[in-house]
Amino acid sequence: MNRILTLAAASIVALTVSPAFAQTSGAAVYSAKCQMCHGANGQPTMAGKSMKALPFNSPELKKASTASLIAAVTNGKGNMPAYAGKLSAAQISAAVEYIRTLQK
Repeated sequence: MNRILTLAAASIVALTVSPAFAQTSGAAVYSAKCQMCHGANGQPTMAGKSMKALPFNSPELKKASTASLIAAVTNGKGNMPAYAGKLSAAQISAAVEYIRTLQK
């Protein structure tokens, strides 16, 4: 009986913890929070263009430091809202790392 309870408890923990880990994936964070304006491939959507978002492969963003991109996501920049308090530092770093893959 104890073994069944242990397995049930472990299953519950696994089910409740898994979504938190999945959300730290840069692609998952980007898809949930960034894609609506920055597009699936880093090219601004109509919403992004209306807010003057640059394509991620623009020279200006390609030469931007990772620290400055993290700061922009954390604190907001121009019309882009701040994600401090909405995303963890790990989620923001993962999203910026993913953004770097869209710059190629």
